[in-house]
Amino acid sequence: MRVVPSCRSQALLLPLTVLICCLLLGARSSAHQGNGGGEWQLLRHSIGISAMHMQVLHNDKVIMFDRTDFGHSNLSLPFGRCRNDPEDVALKKDCTAHSLVYDVATNVPRPLTVQTDTFCSSGAVAPNGRLVQTGGYNDGDRVVRVFSPCSDFEDCDWHEFPNALAARRWYATNHILPDGRIIIVGGRRQFNYEFFPNSDPPEKFDLPFLQETHDVPDENNLYPFVHLLPDGNLFIFANTRSILLDYVSGRILREFPEIPGKNPRNYPSTGSSVLLPIRLSERHPGGVRAVEVLVCGGAQKGSFAKAIAGEFVTALSTCGRLRLTDPSPEWEMETMPMPRVMSDMLILPNGQVLIINGAMSGTAGWQLGRNPALNPVIYQPGAPRGQRFSVMSASPIPRLYHSTAVVLPDGRVLVGGSNPNVNYSFSGVDYPTELRLEAFSPPYLSPEAAESRPRIVALPAGEFGYKQSLTIEFELTSWTSMEEGMWWEEYNEEEEEVEVKMLSPTFTTHSFSMNQRMVVLEMVEGSRLSAPSMYRVTVLSPPTAAAAPPGYYMLFVVHRRIPSPGIWVRIQ
Repeated sequence: MRVVPSCRSQALLLPLTVLICCLLLGARSSAHQGNGGGEWQLLRHSIGISAMHMQVLHNDKVIMFDRTDFGHSNLSLPFGRCRNDPEDVALKKDCTAHSLVYDVATNVPRPLTVQTDTFCSSGAVAPNGRLVQTGGYNDGDRVVRVFSPCSDFEDCDWHEFPNALAARRWYATNHILPDGRIIIVGGRRQFNYEFFPNSDPPEKFDLPFLQETHDVPDENNLYPFVHLLPDGNLFIFANTRSILLDYVSGRILREFPEIPGKNPRNYPSTGSSVLLPIRLSERHPGGVRAVEVLVCGGAQKGSFAKAIAGEFVTALSTCGRLRLTDPSPEWEMETMPMPRVMSDMLILPNGQVLIINGAMSGTAGWQLGRNPALNPVIYQPGAPRGQRFSVMSASPIPRLYHSTAVVLPDGRVLVGGSNPNVNYSFSGVDYPTELRLEAFSPPYLSPEAAESRPRIVALPAGEFGYKQSLTIEFELTSWTSMEEGMWWEEYNEEEEEVEVKMLSPTFTTHSFSMNQRMVVLEMVEGSRLSAPSMYRVTVLSPPTAAAAPPGYYMLFVVHRRIPSPGIWVRIQ
């Protein structure tokens, strides 16, 4: 169990009322394990803000922020530092923080200063490891903000660049591209996209597809699902439709079949989506096996208007899976164990998909969700149809509108946020503003799996290029099914006994993890070393920047779905 700093060590971060509460209640972490598998751990009773946006960085720090027009937060800025903003709709002068950097190792947050409104914004990590955060609301809708990780935990802060965007970007989606640029797609009443870095002056490019998928008044095409495919084109899903876009020419190369049911999946009928792990193989066309996208949950058509009128319709319980590399792809529909709206979907280090947070009825929006979905669900892509979902242990904390989750290098999932209220509201509402921070440990972190968990002991280069041979040494106390000879060969269609996987760090907000990507590296050879419990594998790095855009990744050795602790690597 992680040691949590004492209340005394947090005193400089907290207003007096919160400090008193901390002293009365204590700041110990606690663990909660239910019957479904996995374990929940309360890391902090309060981080002072509601974690509406979250990004893990390659120095094991996590950036979190909400919005500047909530009013006073419960996290004070350092003495003498205040935000003075005559354009703010809540506070013209605010000496509390609305952003922080969280140190995973010490469980300590530090306040950051953000000047313009980050409400419902987007982001991506550039190849150099800097977080590039774009848009927002009011005075922040054309702003680009950059956070550069630094070795001194006390020094780094936001740098903001006004009017750096060609259009106001509110509820837009970002994705890193093979050339290192970031594409910014859509936003409220923005049927176009642009790039960062951009031209001077900034330029935008029309995308009529976004207007075609725009419902009035519900919209249902905000925060479109955007995935970069290994062929260098973009898969874009909005409302119920999806396309393959050549973003360079602006041409739509193909339109995929509409997802069955005609129920919307994007904000405010908020479902979620992942690009399933990309398995690299020189034996397959294009160097990859089948490329698939998974879309789960959402709200039934018309749910937004009904929720405003006080009727909270049951959320969608279906997932659609589309094999994009098929000549004539068709959606394969599956049913989750429970309906879900506003859930986050995260690729875990072992390649499984975690579905977490959200509600079982209603829709996204202020106080429009009901019946919290407290039990995470794990989806196993390689299992037979009908056997892919497993229900995990419930969290005691509802995580509804404006909740977030990210995967950490140690394999845990950091979970925060939930504020379905117009302001910070801690009483007199159905679901108060949530300041607590949790971690969910999937079953692969259980004590029973400890001996079968690999540990990387040697990786010659933390930085490497494309089409390179990488040799990794790892320790494994208990091999579950070791056979002499070529033990790296496939034992079923989807997985190998030992795999090396690279997982990108994601920018998560509003139930979509932008830039999420896992590549499973092609195995060349493997061997047992003379030292007890020591092994060596050689793999090939990704063949192109379209398969894995340049930047930082968490690298894991996975043995029979049990991942090692991750280490940061950089491909360029």
